[in-house]
Amino acid sequence: MNRSKDRIVYSTGQGRICPECGNPSDRCTCKQTRAQPASDGIVRVSRETKGRKGKGVTLIQGLEMDAVSLAQMGKKLKAMCGSGGTVKEGIMEIQGDHRDRVVEYLKELGLTVKKAGG
Repeated sequence: MNRSKDRIVYSTGQGRICPECGNPSDRCTCKQTRAQPASDGIVRVSRETKGRKGKGVTLIQGLEMDAVSLAQMGKKLKAMCGSGGTVKEGIMEIQGDHRDRVVEYLKELGLTVKKAGG
């Protein structure tokens, strides 16, 4: 039998199960070990509407952090901007155009920040 078809994806006692490590999603051990994209040390903040039916989002790329720290930073930025968002594959998305506010905050943290795009 094929091993990929035999895996558990949900358990009533534990909830969602990570397909890679087999632990419950809230105790997943492979989240911390996933490699982040290589960065040149510059954090780029841009605005994008592509694929979002004209709704703009602020993208933050190039933060050299592990997945847990990136999620915490995303939570803080979302609260600061008063909007929703997500962190996907090392890229932070915040709903709306908050480039100026995000750039100021990241510069206060001592990071090299650059506005990207138009």
